[in-house]
Amino acid sequence: MRTLSLADAVAISPDVVFRELDGEAVLLRLDAGVYYGLDKVGTRILELIAELGSLRLVFEAMQRDYDVEAATLETDLLRLATELCANGLSVPLDPRTSP
Repeated sequence: MRTLSLADAVAISPDVVFRELDGEAVLLRLDAGVYYGLDKVGTRILELIAELGSLRLVFEAMQRDYDVEAATLETDLLRLATELCANGLSVPLDPRTSP
């Protein structure tokens, strides 16, 4: 898995279903039986990834919604996006074809 940056875009893997429960999300990778839980902030990031794809746009939306240092937000966002990709829960998109 290559290192992601804000210039990248990702999408939720087609083999993944997720449900929100009381502001938190549970993701299930159907083909492997892997499940993953997210807190409220992680759930918001996941919703934005599903909606926007672009990590730069997700970063900008999170910066508007949360009082957080830009460097901390970038580190946390890229860590989560990388972890989701590494576990097959999301997939990097080709920047030439992403929205």
